[in-house]
Amino acid sequence: MTSADHHAHASRPGARHNSGSRSVSEVNSGVIRHTHIRKVNMSTISQQETISDTETMPGLPPAHLDHAAPAVYKALLSAGKEANLLAARAGLDPHIIELIRVRASQLNGCAFCLRMHTRDALATGETSDRLAVLSAWRDTDYFTPVEKAALAITETVTLIADQQAGRALHHDATDALSVEQHAAVRWLAIIINAFNRVAITSHYEVAPEHRSVS
Repeated sequence: MTSADHHAHASRPGARHNSGSRSVSEVNSGVIRHTHIRKVNMSTISQQETISDTETMPGLPPAHLDHAAPAVYKALLSAGKEANLLAARAGLDPHIIELIRVRASQLNGCAFCLRMHTRDALATGETSDRLAVLSAWRDTDYFTPVEKAALAITETVTLIADQQAGRALHHDATDALSVEQHAAVRWLAIIINAFNRVAITSHYEVAPEHRSVS
């Protein structure tokens, strides 16, 4: 998932979980995947569909979704890239985009995306101090009105179940954003939430990177 693209949260494919290329019938993350062709008759029309069946082995985790349904995953990557282009046209700084991704990933508890986008945020020039207090951004003086508005929208999108259930949410001012920026922030939040769910339900590995000792 390239950070600028993955999420790009959209950006690079799940290759960052070190899956490597696998054959169709090979065991992949505890899952044996079989692909076959079947014919479906509808009235007088005969259609041919490619069906990907995933048989989960007992006691082992489910397939990585990017491998189990690559076409759907590629569509999500494309949506993420479009959201990035929208954000760029709206004039949102790259560090704000990464703050959105990190904050949503914090709320969702997505370790894979947290590690990825924390690194990406630092690469844009973000500071460790601001990242350290991001989860308590309302109680600090570290963030600008534009950043606060983006974070407030991100939390509303991510915690949408609370809003729909009628539970009180913070009523933060978001008028620091233009109409186009407001739309871009919402799309960025929607996309990173989708990637969070892909990573969490796929159980992407998140472990220290071992460096070879010379």
